[in-house]
Amino acid sequence: MSKLIVGCGYLGLRVARRWIAAGQTVAGLVRNADNAELLARQSVQPIVADVTRPLTLRDLPAAETVLYAVGYDPAGGASRSAVYVEGLRAVLDALSPQVRRVIFISSTGVYAEQEGGWVDESSPAGPASESGRALAVAEAALAAHRLGRLGIILRLAGIYGPGRLPRRAELASDGPLPVAAGQQVNLIHVDDAATAVLAAEAHAQPPRTYLVSDGHPVDRRDYIAELARQLGLPLPAFRDPLPGETTGRRGGNKRVSNARMLAELRVKLAYPTYREGLAAAVGPGS
Repeated sequence: MSKLIVGCGYLGLRVARRWIAAGQTVAGLVRNADNAELLARQSVQPIVADVTRPLTLRDLPAAETVLYAVGYDPAGGASRSAVYVEGLRAVLDALSPQVRRVIFISSTGVYAEQEGGWVDESSPAGPASESGRALAVAEAALAAHRLGRLGIILRLAGIYGPGRLPRRAELASDGPLPVAAGQQVNLIHVDDAATAVLAAEAHAQPPRTYLVSDGHPVDRRDYIAELARQLGLPLPAFRDPLPGETTGRRGGNKRVSNARMLAELRVKLAYPTYREGLAAAVGPGS
């Protein structure tokens, strides 16, 4: 079966490697020649194109499974809406009739503030952030498209892994960190996220939406303290943020259930909590 990964980066490349190891043909779309060379060295057919420029998408290869995993790059000059919404529509319009699955990488940021409560796939959306709002519109655009019946939406919790450790830079700050007590963070290791993508292709009956998380929310302060411990850094002190202070917190205060993912997609997590995931991720390049 042929695969097309639109946005073959941190997550997409890991998915590509697994498909290739299983004997599949994989094409990966990236925006520049340097990334295209990286893909070619890993047996991924590179495509240099830009989802915000539909004319560059005219010659997309036929594929039975399409993964849209485009990340937002502020340096790219395009808006989040242009990348997530208009870009997705442009790709959908350019796909061949051969397509049988369209997997869209979204975020748990599409949910409203929950004051520490649980959310699942039936919880109402109500994003507060610009990114969450754009992703919610993109999900609706997929559902409304003629290919929406083939759509599988994966709403990922905070993704982490080698080279991507959320809040790592803050540990170099002087003084207590402005992190409120009792604020929950939801995480998924990048390798487990890749497992969820392959499981969605194999087991989901579209159209369907899944929350992709390890299912073990953690207090933000506990997460940052554990990250410091595993990096061998001094344990940080914390303080409550001042009114209106920017803290880098995103996604609201909620707990994300992964029950549907585990039951329907039969995902077996390699890193069931952030502790195991951090232990695997910390090392050279972290």
